[in-house]
Amino acid sequence: MRREKRTLEFAMTLLILLCSFYIGRLGAGLSVGSRAKTQIIEGQSSTEGAKAQANAGASGEQDNTGASKKQENAGTTVQDKITVVVDAGHGGIDAGKVGINGALEKEINLAIAGKLKTLLEQQDVTVVMTRETDNGLYDEGEANKKQQDMKRRCAMIDETEAVLAVSIHQNSYTQESVCGPQVFFYENSAQGRKLASILQEALNAMPQVERAREIKPNDSYYILRKTQTPTVIVECGFLSNAAEAERLSGEEYQETVAEAVCAGIVEYIREG
Repeated sequence: MRREKRTLEFAMTLLILLCSFYIGRLGAGLSVGSRAKTQIIEGQSSTEGAKAQANAGASGEQDNTGASKKQENAGTTVQDKITVVVDAGHGGIDAGKVGINGALEKEINLAIAGKLKTLLEQQDVTVVMTRETDNGLYDEGEANKKQQDMKRRCAMIDETEAVLAVSIHQNSYTQESVCGPQVFFYENSAQGRKLASILQEALNAMPQVERAREIKPNDSYYILRKTQTPTVIVECGFLSNAAEAERLSGEEYQETVAEAVCAGIVEYIREG
């Protein structure tokens, strides 16, 4: 009887120990699982935070890129607003030179100026013409029409805030053999000299030019002295030369001259 009692007590003790052991293991597992779950949640939070920061950064970069593009586009728009004044010399009662063939300078000037305007507009250049008809820039009742005409041309050139102005003219000389285009600029204008050099080079490259001429500084021509805008006078040729007068009277050569002047203007603008 006593022996059976001891056996029962031992079994009960063993059962209690086993229960305690398994309860301890279960508690440890729960603790580890809880910590692991917490770490996973924290890890996910960190990952989501990193993703959020990355997205925010990407969004910021996109915003900055967009702003940069807007600035670039704005700059391009400003740069594209180029204005050039084309002045057809003489007009109205002032015929200018009279060619050896009877051609009037004012008419040739206007024809070449009009062709130049068309070519420049094809290059997205805004063109302001001082005159587009045979009329001069003076009032009929004005006593000194020439002076009023020149003052108004100069005012128009500077008021338009153009990057440059080109005054189209024809030359003449006592010796008929003299020929070829020549560009005049105000002697104290560095930009005027640069513009004249580029235009002269373009004109000299025309196949009809027999002898290349050089640019010529001047300090007396009114339109050169009285304008703040870089301004040059393009003498397209000599009406006192029979062959050149005939060419200048024809549309084909007028177009050739206009193309050369246009090419020079575009090059000047691109060089800044």
